[in-house]
Amino acid sequence: MAEEGGLRVLILAGGGGHTGYARILAEALSGRAQLLFLAPDDEPISVQRLAPYGKVDTITKPRHPTTPLWRFILRFLEAFLQSLKRFPPADVVVSTGSNFCVPPAIVAWLKGVPIVNLESRVKLLKASGAARFIGRFSELTALQWDEQTKFHKGIVFGPLLPRRTTVPRDGGYILIAGGTYGYEELFDAAILTGLKNVVLQTGKIDPAKYSERRPEWRVISYTEKFNELLAGAQVVVTPPGGTPIEAAAYGKPVVITPYPGWTRAADKEETVLFASKIDAVLMGEITPDGLEGAIETAKKRGPRILEDGTDKLAEAILRIAKEHHNRRRL
Repeated sequence: MAEEGGLRVLILAGGGGHTGYARILAEALSGRAQLLFLAPDDEPISVQRLAPYGKVDTITKPRHPTTPLWRFILRFLEAFLQSLKRFPPADVVVSTGSNFCVPPAIVAWLKGVPIVNLESRVKLLKASGAARFIGRFSELTALQWDEQTKFHKGIVFGPLLPRRTTVPRDGGYILIAGGTYGYEELFDAAILTGLKNVVLQTGKIDPAKYSERRPEWRVISYTEKFNELLAGAQVVVTPPGGTPIEAAAYGKPVVITPYPGWTRAADKEETVLFASKIDAVLMGEITPDGLEGAIETAKKRGPRILEDGTDKLAEAILRIAKEHHNRRRL
């Protein structure tokens, strides 16, 4: 399909699960507009995931989980200056969330480019900081659950689900996915289980210490063919975020493992609600026995079928882009 009227859509891919949102929308918008992306300069996997759909430029991500405040401020200013320099002509900008999106979203606002502001699928009790801030000057705030209308003025489109790129199958293995940063507590418990057929994805944590202790496992840091791993898994074990939804899209039972160091009750409550949305098994304390038990429970429970909101949101993005494009031509 030809690109519609020369429309240019800039998608801000915040890394990790936020890049997952960017790719889902890219799949729906491909061929209907010229797609451009900004991604974190220290996450090459984000660039690899988005490059098939359009031109990807990179800027600094101001904050990672362990970034101190003073460094965050300096990196935020750096990202803002980079955004001013690298911001391409666009008819609409889509923020996928995280602090990464804030500097280029401010630049979009200064340039008069409309913004579509996406709230995270895991925020069910209060707004994320980035979505709350960007929502103040956005054309549209796109919500994924009805609960999000309690703290956002926006439109509910439904959860964004990735398109299946391969046929689901039973490959006989358990997929334990640590996401972008990895999850050492989960991995340490997993290697003490009796699980034999496991694919372990470690993110930024060195996979060597796990492959050495469990040589019968397949241990990787990242893979661009993650969808194929999802398609063949019996059960997917992962922290909350993008992977549980991706697993559900492939019809896979899910075990959600809490992040260590929950310090705010709301974070835990949101994770409980999110797990209920996809009928996932939510673990409590991460232990070898608890992990094996949760996996067996997930096998019996099975997945939940979700209604995809991606196409509806893609249509809204194109409508806003067309309106801006036509105003510029007057």
